Order: sequence, then C-alpha cells, then structure tokens
Amino acid sequence: MAQIKSPEQIAKMREAGLVVAAIHAATREAAVPGATTRDLDQVARKVLAEHDAKPNFLGYGGFPATICTSVNEVVVHGIPSDDVVLKDGDVISIDCGAIIDGWHGDAAYTAFVGSGHAPELVELSRVTEESMWAGIAAMKQGNRLVDVSRAIETYIRRQPKPGGGKYGIIEDYGGHGIGTEMHMDPHLLNYVDRKRGKGPKLVPGFCLAIEPMVSLGTPRTEVLEDEWTVVTTDGTWSSHWEHSVALTEQGPLVLTAVDGGKAKLAELGITAAPDPLA
Repeated sequence: MAQIKSPEQIAKMREAGLVVAAIHAATREAAVPGATTRDLDQVARKVLAEHDAKPNFLGYGGFPATICTSVNEVVVHGIPSDDVVLKDGDVISIDCGAIIDGWHGDAAYTAFVGSGHAPELVELSRVTEESMWAGIAAMKQGNRLVDVSRAIETYIRRQPKPGGGKYGIIEDYGGHGIGTEMHMDPHLLNYVDRKRGKGPKLVPGFCLAIEPMVSLGTPRTEVLEDEWTVVTTDGTWSSHWEHSVALTEQGPLVLTAVDGGKAKLAELGITAAPDPLA
C-alpha cells in the first residue's frame, strides 16, 4: 500500500527536498580532482547541520556515511572514503537524503570531475537524466505505476547509443515510495515487467523517488565484499539520476528540485504544481 500524503505533509517533504538540493549544489562544487569522497561526505554533513536536518542515509541498514559516492563503474551505494581520490575524467554519482520533522527527501545526480570526458559518457548521463524526467512527466492522475516505468524505459530505448549496442537499464535497483521513511512501497522498476502487472493508480498525495540507473553495457550488477558497493558485472561505467516527486491536485511537484521542476516540466508541456513554500 502506498502512503498518501496531505498537502501539509507534502510541504514538509518539500522542506526536506530543498535541503537535499542544497547538498547537491555544495557537493557538485566540491567534486574536483584531488578531493576524496570522504571530503564530499563532510560537505554534506555541514549542509545538513546548517539546515537543522538529519541524514537519512547514515546508519540506514548499517550504512556508515551521510551520502553515497559512486565513481565510474560503481552504480550505487559507494561508501565515501579517504582512499578514493577523484581524478580528472572520473564520473561520480552522488545520492543523498535529508529528514525534516520525520519527513524524507532523496535525490541523486551524476557529475563529471575535471574535463575531457568521452562523448559517450556525456551522452550516458544525459540519457539517464532525461529518462528520469520522462518518468516524472508520467506522474499524472489516472496513470498507474507501470506508466512511469514505461516512460523511463521507452525514453532510454529510443536513444541511439554511441558506438552501437544498447544501454543497460540496471535490473536489481529502482525507485520507491518515500514519505515517513526513505524507502517505502511501491518499488518502481525502470523498465516494464509484465509479470508485475500495472501497479497502483497514481492519485494526489502519491510520492515517488524516481531514479533510473543506466550503464554503457550490462544491466547486471554485483555487490562487493563491503556488502554495499554495487558495480556493473562487466566494468562499464554508469549514471544515476533521482528526484523525489509528489503528485498533487495541481500536477507533479519535484520536491528535490530548487524550482520544483517548473522549468524542465514546462519544456515537456507540463505545468508543475505550485510550490507550497513559495
């Protein structure tokens, strides 16, 4: 059963989402050659403290850090470390969250460290991000969960991959409900699995963390010995983008985007819901 939120509860989630957006801005600026992924974790901790917010990753299932820092072939759940020093040409996905008054925000982005990145990596990140927005655009009253999955998969499959072949849509991880917990029902696949049916109907108060993960090769992953770090089985690099989104009576509100998703949704012909904190 999906947790349905009131407008007042969505406003609290918006507060948490804006803290996540602030973490994104600060860590993006700090993700430079020579920085360690532990440095980025410290940046995130400082932002949380400045906003009197709590981290929702630290201690979650025993996770030892405030953010996930996933570099190159690491898909998700990379653990910040003094030993991981960012280099020119690296690609890093940073996933983080925040809690305000018991309500959660969660979002991720992919960033390029330094310069000189191969065009196929730039395109990989673009395709992953745009597929996330396609999924957000499918957050409409009357649609079902599978419509969000279909929108994500369809966008990715329609994009030509430089050098040929297909992008790998990661199979073992996906989006999720979010609210009084970070991970809640329903689980959101980034592709259509007909065995799972259509899923619940999307109604006002429905909140999802929409997060496609895409690789340049395989859709398959494995977990390293630390029991957290997830890598592609063929070593190909990957991208991860995520936003937390609320469906309201006035349309979708992107809780973790600074502008609530207004600009990007307008490009897609959709009017974002009014920001309850504006």
